[in-house]
Amino acid sequence: MKEKTNCEYCSNYIYDEEYNCYGCDIYLDEDEMGKFLRNTYDNCPHFKFNDEYKIVRKQM
Repeated sequence: MKEKTNCEYCSNYIYDEEYNCYGCDIYLDEDEMGKFLRNTYDNCPHFKFNDEYKIVRKQM
């Protein structure tokens, strides 16, 4: 069973102040965008875990 990725934990999932909503910062093709909008985008190849404290741990 493949692991499902959650966009909320991705560093490419950013807040767009112009549209007042979150969205993927990566250019998605038509099929990928359809899956993203239907919330069925499993195993995204662009997923990067958003680890905000990575730099802090290196400084310690």
